[in-house]
Amino acid sequence: MAETVKPDILYTKVDEAPELASASLLPIIKTFAGAAGISVGTKDISVAGRILATFPEYLKEEQRISDDLAELGELVKTPDANVIKLPNISASVPQLTAAIAELQGQGFAVPDYPEEPKTDEEKAIRARYDAIKGSAVNPVLREGNSDRRAAKAVKNFAQKNPHSMGKWASDSKTKVSSMPGNDFFANEKSATITAAQAGPAKIEFVARDGAVTVLKDGWPLEEGTVADATFMSVKALSSFLADAIADTKADGTMFSLHLKATMMKVSDPIIFGYAVKAWLAPVFEKFGAELAALGVNPNSGMGDLLERVKGNAEIMAAIEAVTAERPDMYMVDSDRGITNLHVPSDVIVDASMPAVIRAGGKGWDQTGAKGDTNCVIPDRCYAPVYDEAINFFKANGALDPSTAGAVANVGLMAQKAEEYGSHPTTFEAPADGTIRIVLANGEVLHQHEVETGDIWRSCTVKKAPIENWIQLAMDRQRLTGSEAIFWLKAERAHDAELIKYVKPALEAAGVADKFQIMAPREATAQSLKTITAGNDSIAITGNVLRDYLTDLFPILELGTSAKMLSIVKLMNGGGLFETGAGGSAPKHVQQLVAENHLRWDSMGEFCALGESFNFLADSQGNTKAGVLGRAAEAATQGILDDNRSPSRKVGEPDNRDSHYWFARYWAEALAAQGDDAELAAHFAPIAKELADKEETILAELAAAQGKPVDLGGYYNTDPSKAAKVMRPSATLNAIIG
Repeated sequence: MAETVKPDILYTKVDEAPELASASLLPIIKTFAGAAGISVGTKDISVAGRILATFPEYLKEEQRISDDLAELGELVKTPDANVIKLPNISASVPQLTAAIAELQGQGFAVPDYPEEPKTDEEKAIRARYDAIKGSAVNPVLREGNSDRRAAKAVKNFAQKNPHSMGKWASDSKTKVSSMPGNDFFANEKSATITAAQAGPAKIEFVARDGAVTVLKDGWPLEEGTVADATFMSVKALSSFLADAIADTKADGTMFSLHLKATMMKVSDPIIFGYAVKAWLAPVFEKFGAELAALGVNPNSGMGDLLERVKGNAEIMAAIEAVTAERPDMYMVDSDRGITNLHVPSDVIVDASMPAVIRAGGKGWDQTGAKGDTNCVIPDRCYAPVYDEAINFFKANGALDPSTAGAVANVGLMAQKAEEYGSHPTTFEAPADGTIRIVLANGEVLHQHEVETGDIWRSCTVKKAPIENWIQLAMDRQRLTGSEAIFWLKAERAHDAELIKYVKPALEAAGVADKFQIMAPREATAQSLKTITAGNDSIAITGNVLRDYLTDLFPILELGTSAKMLSIVKLMNGGGLFETGAGGSAPKHVQQLVAENHLRWDSMGEFCALGESFNFLADSQGNTKAGVLGRAAEAATQGILDDNRSPSRKVGEPDNRDSHYWFARYWAEALAAQGDDAELAAHFAPIAKELADKEETILAELAAAQGKPVDLGGYYNTDPSKAAKVMRPSATLNAIIG
């Protein structure tokens, strides 16, 4: 059935496991919504879709697609926006180049990614591709601040069915190591833009000889915007990494590096590259010229390096010799020899650190054995959160999910607030000199003396998002009565500027006594103490910390962050409903391809779906949407109560089974409700048929498992092949349509 020009609800097309799950779930959603006259459309924000939309002139007419991300970016600024956003890939360079190669192999003549652009054309192509890398989607869509928490049904289930937790030992050697100084935290400067300072600013590099290079021009800074600048010294970084490796060896623990080279697509891949160089320092010292000639870029990771040098026996022998002298390495996949330093996008701090903490401070070494690890997080802005969590559990033992309270989050992220290292305003210093922000009135706002290669960055937060964030925090605290903490460190330059907004707003509203302002380390300790006692807390944070905490606490409380309820109250009145994290999605796809078993849990999609229908009911006065929303919530509760979530093992129920049960519970709830007789009458026979044919449907789903499958691609799957894999029950398909 053709989609309407302007669907009531838009469901995003993404990547990996969430997109495969959509091939099974979305037909169910469209059929159920259609019965109520509600249209559900799709918009493609996948990596492959974004690549194709970026280079239409390289494609045949029939291959061209619309720029759905740009269209969604405009839609979310309207009052009637209703978007269900699934987790998409925030592509690192290796992922981007893999997607390009796949598309080219499928007959799409998109250009190669220029690693080292030389011509103007190559530089232009590189700039267009760089706009796709990292956190390219979220800043466009997040025209509102974040309200993220565990749905009541999910939290109740987690308490009744606690997940496994590793045992913490008080003498665990696991720790967090960070730079002692000269990092982003130490060098930060911040100011709030006045009316006299507002206007288009410039970021300039001033060489030692006085020559000025404009790094960014026409950068709009509005009155009331909090604008920061900082840098990390790469000399200090290199020294720290060498010391951290030696310290790990002395402790007898594993070395692990925890960054976010996906979202922080400029700064963190560079930091990652310095870690690769530090680990193989003798090899780079001896064979630097040969490595450069082979096209080695340490920012791409050890995997790429090994592939490029595998034909050089002398270099390979040197690598083996260095590796033998190094401490054990934290492994991503010990069976396949994939180390922490293989691919920059494999170890993402907000997922990797909670996994270590949940496991009792343990990582996995080359043999697959568990052991303590030195968790290296170079910058100190948010490393204290993980350090304090480790200290807390060493002293108190692991969290008990059966009795633990919950930490919800109100996150400042609207209009690119604190946007993940702010890619357009992050630069490597081209030489020794000064990097500065020059305002429209000619005033220098911030400046730093830098050396060649230092990583300088700036970020901003606008006034309206800050005020909206504070109001959202006050609303959540009023509705819940929970402990509420602004995670802001008064001694940090950026946080001090935010506090100048927070304190007066709380006092003006007469609620200052209901909130605390605490530095991240102290807020971590307080929040863990609160939930250990079975009570709830609201963490009110900036954007990056929002991202980190909405993995850390859910993984400890629920066993996963994929089941969180994530509501973005768009500032112009619309709604964006996010469905959880996708960090483990690659492993899910690997298992599906090998065994035709998809363990992806669509609980986040179920929760978002109910909220989306409820929002449609409230915003448009659509009573049928309200009926669908309440029934979807009942179905979600049924999935949890009856333990219908996917298993991890082939031959056991997987994602497709959970979708059958969701459809059945949803139909049964619609048939039983008394608010809309028409919907009840429509779904009664569907509910009966789904129940009567349970045995046949489940047998058809089970029979599909155990064999390798062909999806026609990883980044750009063949829709017909994906549908065949993800909808193997002819009986269910006939009922759903």
